[in-house]
Amino acid sequence: MRYSIIIPVYNRPNEIDELLLSLTEQSYKSFEVIIVEDGSVQKCNDIVERYKKYLDIKYYFKENSGQGFSRNYGFERAQGDYFVVFDSDCIIPSHYFEAVNSALETSNIDCWGGPDKAKISFSVIQKAINFSMTSFLTTGGIRGRGKSLESFLPRSFNMGISKEVFEKTGGYEITRMGEDLEFSIRIKKAGYHVDLIEDAFVYHKRRTNLLQFFKQLHFFGRARINIGRFHSGEIKFVHCAPLLFLLGLIFIPISFFINSPLFTALLLTYCFYAFCLFLSALITEKNLIIGFLGIITGFTQLSAYGIGFLHEWLRKN
Repeated sequence: MRYSIIIPVYNRPNEIDELLLSLTEQSYKSFEVIIVEDGSVQKCNDIVERYKKYLDIKYYFKENSGQGFSRNYGFERAQGDYFVVFDSDCIIPSHYFEAVNSALETSNIDCWGGPDKAKISFSVIQKAINFSMTSFLTTGGIRGRGKSLESFLPRSFNMGISKEVFEKTGGYEITRMGEDLEFSIRIKKAGYHVDLIEDAFVYHKRRTNLLQFFKQLHFFGRARINIGRFHSGEIKFVHCAPLLFLLGLIFIPISFFINSPLFTALLLTYCFYAFCLFLSALITEKNLIIGFLGIITGFTQLSAYGIGFLHEWLRKN
């Protein structure tokens, strides 16, 4: 058994159905699947049962403890040489494990992550959200991708570790609010080789409306401050960029009412940024509607992250 796939799930049976279906279509078959139901009311055990004839799959139900500790629960029961973590809202392309195998054969990788993309069947709002989450013009520029403003750190929607990494580090030490970043930082500090496998991407469904997206990014902003509680120096100036964006946005109407000379400069700056978002989304997705939605999701993302960042910083201090 080469890979053990660990999937925590909380009240999302429909997502598990799509994820498991994609795993049946993998070109590489040497893996087991471990589903950890984290105290859900809407259980997915019936769906898991349907896939037992196609997959080496195990189902565990436990009391709710959050995704980090649920992944540890799965790690402890895994039989593979490598442990792979997916979020339940991911769909895995059929070549995923072939890409990972190829990378592991050529490099001594102890921990890896991969990008996320939008599937062609996703809704326009999901594609616009995916654009915002992966664009260099937004927080995609600080998410540790191949071309980013900071070194790569895997996120646990798509992350793999060797069995040794788990045994030496003990897995996740916090269960939410940046638990994956904290784990990745600790793995790197322990001297393990962490790398990005570009072709080991997943289709990430994320949120399906702007309110859910706002709440998620607000939480991400809070999580960045939480990381600073465990690893000093991990909150850099670049992580403050969404907060500066938010403050500038707030000051536009203020500068208008106080007749400040900054009003015109700020307004033109934000209009130019909106145009850049539109143009980038249009070129990326080749869809005019997604181009306009890219402006909305980009502004929503940075504002929500900035609010969450400020909220948690004030709470901490």
